[in-house]
Amino acid sequence: MVYEELRAAHEDLERLESGVADRILEDSKHPRRRLVRDHEIATLLDRLHTQSQRALSIYNEQDALMHEVQAISTGEPLEEFYKQLAGVKEYHKRYPGQPVENPERMYRIDAQGGGSNLAGDVDGMFTGEESFGRFFDLTMLHEEYLNLPGVKGKRKLTYLQYLDIFDKFTPPQCAITSKEKMTEEYFSYTGSLAQYLESFMRRTKPLEDLDRLLKTFDQEFDILWAQNKVPGWEAQAAQTSGGASTSKGPVTEGTGDGVWCADCAKEFKNDNVYKAHLTGKKHIKNAEAGQHKALDTGVEGSMTNDAGAAGAISVQRLKERAVAEREHRIRKLSSTMKTQREDTRVNVERKAGMTDRERQQELAALYAEDAEMGGMGGAGGEDDSDDDDDSKIDNPLKLPLGWDGKPIPFWLYKLHGLGVEFPCEICGNFVYMGRRNFEKHFSEARHVYGLKCLGITQTSLFREITRIEEAERLWEKMQRDKAAQEERKGGTAMEEMEDTRGNVMPRKVWNDLAKAGAL
Repeated sequence: MVYEELRAAHEDLERLESGVADRILEDSKHPRRRLVRDHEIATLLDRLHTQSQRALSIYNEQDALMHEVQAISTGEPLEEFYKQLAGVKEYHKRYPGQPVENPERMYRIDAQGGGSNLAGDVDGMFTGEESFGRFFDLTMLHEEYLNLPGVKGKRKLTYLQYLDIFDKFTPPQCAITSKEKMTEEYFSYTGSLAQYLESFMRRTKPLEDLDRLLKTFDQEFDILWAQNKVPGWEAQAAQTSGGASTSKGPVTEGTGDGVWCADCAKEFKNDNVYKAHLTGKKHIKNAEAGQHKALDTGVEGSMTNDAGAAGAISVQRLKERAVAEREHRIRKLSSTMKTQREDTRVNVERKAGMTDRERQQELAALYAEDAEMGGMGGAGGEDDSDDDDDSKIDNPLKLPLGWDGKPIPFWLYKLHGLGVEFPCEICGNFVYMGRRNFEKHFSEARHVYGLKCLGITQTSLFREITRIEEAERLWEKMQRDKAAQEERKGGTAMEEMEDTRGNVMPRKVWNDLAKAGAL
């Protein structure tokens, strides 16, 4: 039976490769179908890896292979065959009526839904806000951020503002100090945020080697940490290293913002005040008492204290490293998902202008579309119906198409005024639909090129002007005003007059003297 297991493993590998190839060749337009396809490919690749390991382990069992070859080649040729056949019959007699899965359809994409269970529960992977991996859902993390020490009680950030700064951990975007970052609340918050971003990336990009990507993030962090170049932790590294290498002199303790005097157990905010304190009688007395105590305790006690201080510094440094590592991972993960982050911001701004009824209608339409997609057999059939759906789109109002290739809602069409026409003669009588597109076109290449063809160079001064005649009149007036202004400046500076005594003076001064009768 060893060779039969090996043959079955190779057959399964070929069917898995065929299933992966079929899905790679499929190019669906719908985001949900593409996501289901990617998850199915990831599942097939995992099975392919498992079967390959199984086949490799059988090849390594040389003793079992040789034993089966000898059992077949020696003695009666059909004796071993009938023995194995009896075992198969005994199994089916013990378990009658057991369904047998058709290996031909196990990994195929067909209209009957074959292979549709390979992707798992894709609908349950995402929340309604995430919309199958198109947007982030950071609402709970936003609430957790607002309750952090250093943020609680201050001006609350809106969710839209939080989307801009959730991966910023240095001033001025981050108002949390280094001391407040060492709390359990902040450590838990950064861990939850990093875990969410990692989970979101695994769900939306199942074909990427995320473990290898995270390993490169960790290696990059190790290099930056060894060089004390992790953003936001350079000063902490300098303070910790300085405290560890100095056995005498000022030690930074207390709040961490001033200079600590170990003899007097007192902190000074200013270095000059600390230096003046060293010459005081009280400090000298405390220092002498500390020296006598150290001598009485002995060298062994001094070494124990130094070891304890070094241990405290190392533990503090390890805590800082753990927090900094989570911040670094959040920065790198968010940088790899810039598209989803920007789409989330646009979606939040869009939903802010919608009523509750419109949000419910949009969510109901999304669920209805998902139910329709589920009834089509998961990732689609051999006769992919995308083209048929596109050809059957009913658009009697000629509404613009959205990101999914379907007409946008009529309320959105009315909201942006897309039914209002704005013609522009300078752009060759091109008609812009909607006020927003009309205002935006004044800085586009088409309008700027039309103004340059009329000899107009200062295009920024001609906004809201669409007729060629108006633009030419305004440009001529601007040229005349400019020439008159230059003439006035040049006339008063260059024209000179001479009085009867031969004195040369500007014309303005000569006119003033003439009016006063002083010439």
